[in-house]
Amino acid sequence: MIKKTEKLTKLQKNFIINSINEEKGNLFFRIIEILEERKPRAFLLENVKNLKGHDNGKTFKVIKEALESLGYHIKYEVLNSMTHGNIPQNRERIFIVGFLDKEKTEAFEFPKPIPLTKNFREFVSNEAEDKYYYNNKPLYERIKDDINSEATVYQWRRKYVRANKKGVCPTLTANMGLGGHNVPIIKNHKGIRKLTPKECFLLQGFPESFKLPDLADSKLYHQAGNSVTVPVIQRIAESMMKVFN
Repeated sequence: MIKKTEKLTKLQKNFIINSINEEKGNLFFRIIEILEERKPRAFLLENVKNLKGHDNGKTFKVIKEALESLGYHIKYEVLNSMTHGNIPQNRERIFIVGFLDKEKTEAFEFPKPIPLTKNFREFVSNEAEDKYYYNNKPLYERIKDDINSEATVYQWRRKYVRANKKGVCPTLTANMGLGGHNVPIIKNHKGIRKLTPKECFLLQGFPESFKLPDLADSKLYHQAGNSVTVPVIQRIAESMMKVFN
């Protein structure tokens, strides 16, 4: 590593690690190392919406300065999967785009909102394995009266049921792999069940043909929640390519 990154590491690494968490902080500095080593003409990063305001903006300021110290000019914007990907998931994420060429950065524009024409029902199956149903399970008695519409996606919030009545799925999170209460719930002709891992990936914009790895459901839920929404990334990438063409 050159001295610039060594200096960044000494002055900023501990701050970011302490501000976010050790795993994500170290991951960001690994990204810095890759950018410095490979110097791609452009990059695209994604993170949670509140990164920009975290710790009164201090965390994002350090991240921005670290990227700019490598010679990149950046733009960033918060996009929602349901408004920018036509995917019925209410998922807001911050996207950071960087170019070595300042003129290309100035020419780049994030994709504009598009109409949401799809409903979550298009992404879920009429049938699912019995293990995904709450029927005859202890939680069923606590949720059965509140989950009463097949046109709504619900969440069990440990003590109460939250309804998402706009025909969209709530944000899929990595915590889905830690317990069933985090996995969105739906109702169909057979009863009340949580979304399957396959349905979670579909609600991230993965194609029906996408084959899930042979992992436990808990791992698959975790991966789906940590993923990006594919159509949103595609639209941003296409906008990036326009400035090169």
